[in-house]
Amino acid sequence: MGIYLNSTDSYAMYSKVYNSPYFSDKTAMLTEIIPRIETTENYICITRPRRFGKTVMANMLAAFFSKECSAGELFANLEIAKSKYYREHLNKHNVIFISFNEIPRHCKSYESYIDRIESKLIKDLTEAYPNVEIDERDAVWDVLKSIYNAEPAARFIFILDEWDYIFHRDFVTEKDKAAYIDFLSNLLKGKSYVSLAYMTGILPIAKYSSGSERNMFLEYTMASEELFGEYFGFTESEVDALYAKYLTRQSNPKVTREELRRWYDGYHTQSGERVYNPRSVVASLTNNNLGNYWTSSGPYDEIFYYIEHNTDAVRDDLALMVSGIAVPAKVKEYAATSMKLSTKDEIFSAMVVYGLLSYENGCVSIPNRELMEKFKDMLQKEEALGYVYQLAKASERMLKATLEGDTDTMLRILEFAHNTEIPLLNYSNESDLTAVVNLVYLAARDFYRIEREDKAGVGYVDFIFYPEVDENADCIILELKVDHTAEEVIQQIKDKQYALRFEPRLGEKSKYTGRILAVGIAYDKDTKERSCKIEVLKEQNKM
Repeated sequence: MGIYLNSTDSYAMYSKVYNSPYFSDKTAMLTEIIPRIETTENYICITRPRRFGKTVMANMLAAFFSKECSAGELFANLEIAKSKYYREHLNKHNVIFISFNEIPRHCKSYESYIDRIESKLIKDLTEAYPNVEIDERDAVWDVLKSIYNAEPAARFIFILDEWDYIFHRDFVTEKDKAAYIDFLSNLLKGKSYVSLAYMTGILPIAKYSSGSERNMFLEYTMASEELFGEYFGFTESEVDALYAKYLTRQSNPKVTREELRRWYDGYHTQSGERVYNPRSVVASLTNNNLGNYWTSSGPYDEIFYYIEHNTDAVRDDLALMVSGIAVPAKVKEYAATSMKLSTKDEIFSAMVVYGLLSYENGCVSIPNRELMEKFKDMLQKEEALGYVYQLAKASERMLKATLEGDTDTMLRILEFAHNTEIPLLNYSNESDLTAVVNLVYLAARDFYRIEREDKAGVGYVDFIFYPEVDENADCIILELKVDHTAEEVIQQIKDKQYALRFEPRLGEKSKYTGRILAVGIAYDKDTKERSCKIEVLKEQNKM
């Protein structure tokens, strides 16, 4: 057993995942990987955002294949055990597993980083093959070739996790990156000792090198390739199963199945299947609460890092996305390899690669509430976003004015939104008005769950505000109309009995005890006038 060669570390790490209460069996992936061994399709690169299970799957593969492990007890009850490949490949291979996110102590140069990897791997190989004459001054690929020439049966499965980690380090230059690409190419490309090469990362590799250094890899990304999509992130059925476990484990469950969907769903595979952020789902169920488990680590996770490169180009589209509207974009994932993001499509492409946006049917959008919270925080802090920042800041006053029935203040804020002269937000139709309302009520999301087009009474209400923090808070029903009066809008709220949405079911106690407010907002395209009216449909329930 060595540091990289046939190490048992991956087995130990995967065992911990297996023994965790919210384990999800994704070993069926092995049935798609194993047939690639010793073929011309044996170079696989999986790229996904952080926290989508790449390392878990890499550890699973190493634990299954490595001849140093005895993993039969671990895999016997999992899906792979049903496969015809199970006995033939379980712990039958030499595995070289390298986590590229490990760096030497006090590492300040690429040379010391890559020298550590080479020297430790050569040491492993020297100890494992004492009868093969090895010159430790040779490059690691020369050592591997010497071993293969002496013992043709000595072939290796390479599992390389976080291949792009080094690109995020401050000390790495463009010249170093090119040298690193050459290192991987020399190690893997066209080498007879490679049975299988499985590599993971965030950055797509296909367009990173200018030549053919990496063209042996078949790359599988979230946005462009369907294969392997179900193994990274949790599917609906997997979350259903985990939630059922949660209900049996928690004596006082505080997370609902629908809340999991709103907070952590919203990503899409290339085939259109919706997937959840797995780390956030597990954290929420473990902690018995909903929360923002998105963690930032370096400039690649800072949302504004991308936007500040071209604020003017992305500002209007950002306003629409925060309003819940998907925006057309040409996503080219390899654009994320560049730090010179100058166009809107390049910025959005990078944000998709890093999991900040979801991409489906040619459009990008903010996938879920977890990420929406991050965008909301950014909008309320970044003055460079101009009118979007000002509307976000005004949203606190908008909510206060609504609750106090101050329609004059509400109209002034709406007038400001209208007078920004932004073509996308010009009130020309109800969709544009909806986008404006989403922005001016941004702060309300701290206290309310805001649903659009929600079924209520005998129709669908434009916006309905469900109190989340305080059950005694006022409930809000908000309806929008173009070329109508605010009085007509209020009357529609009454006629369609939208307030029934806050009433308890027969035999149940009322969950909401605050007032029910009807808010009507109207705009006349001919006169360019706005009108607003608030009416109390139900006074506070004194319980």
